[in-house]
Amino acid sequence: MSADLAVRATAKPSPARRARRRRGRNLPAGILSAIWLVIVAVPIYYIVVTGFRSQDAYVEQGPLDLPSNPTLDNFTALFGLGFPTYLGNSLLVTAGTVALVLALALPAAYAIVRNPSRKVKLSFSVFLLGLAVPAQAVIVPIYLIITRLELYDTLRAVILPTAAFSLPIAIVVLTSTLRDIPNELYEAMTVDGADSRRVFRTLVLPLSRPGLVSVGIFVGLNAWNGFLFPLVLTQSDERRVMTLGLWNFQSQFGTNVPGLMAAVVLSTLPVLALYLFGRRHLLSGLAAGFGK
Repeated sequence: MSADLAVRATAKPSPARRARRRRGRNLPAGILSAIWLVIVAVPIYYIVVTGFRSQDAYVEQGPLDLPSNPTLDNFTALFGLGFPTYLGNSLLVTAGTVALVLALALPAAYAIVRNPSRKVKLSFSVFLLGLAVPAQAVIVPIYLIITRLELYDTLRAVILPTAAFSLPIAIVVLTSTLRDIPNELYEAMTVDGADSRRVFRTLVLPLSRPGLVSVGIFVGLNAWNGFLFPLVLTQSDERRVMTLGLWNFQSQFGTNVPGLMAAVVLSTLPVLALYLFGRRHLLSGLAAGFGK
């Protein structure tokens, strides 16, 4: 037994095994991945480290040096400059947009999948057409509609158009998700006497959870990072969202780059938590939506 083990240990690997090992070691891909990691990590490191510097230390030290005397003064100063208001407004806009999109997109996708009529197919084509219309092209009509509805300088003025421009992609993704549900499940529930509402509640809603999570994260990120609608449709400081708040901090701080970087760090924490919560569902749902 020991002799066999010694022979196996000293025997040279077969050519096929050596070829597999060579294929497994993709040196160029590893080098490019390392370069890309550095390109992504260095700006993040700069933003985080700069937020803990004082303004004098930022001028004296190098941009990539570790802070000799880390301070939290930049973060505490933000709370006296309206940062909690901007954060709360962004959370309300994001939550309202996601809730409105999910409440409208899932029933629309269910009707598109289960109703073969030409009118429903035509409506789906209209939603697909909405993917090609940029918000910048219709910002003037949106402004007029919002002012006629007396919603100007309110958070609803930001939520409604943001949700409207997020609906097409949400319906496309959820339609592909619902098409993956086997028809046998629908037929089985119909045989059991379930109506369309019960089918939607007990079958469609649970099985479409990955698609809902991916759509919710995607729409939430777009709403959180939105800049055009808050800029045009709001005016007062009490209705500013995070993106406009960062712009406002830049003018307030002037050359105080550490203060601005501290605001950037705090503004990215909710987005990072949202991504870590549902990154798997986001990738799988988007892959299913664009793979058909």
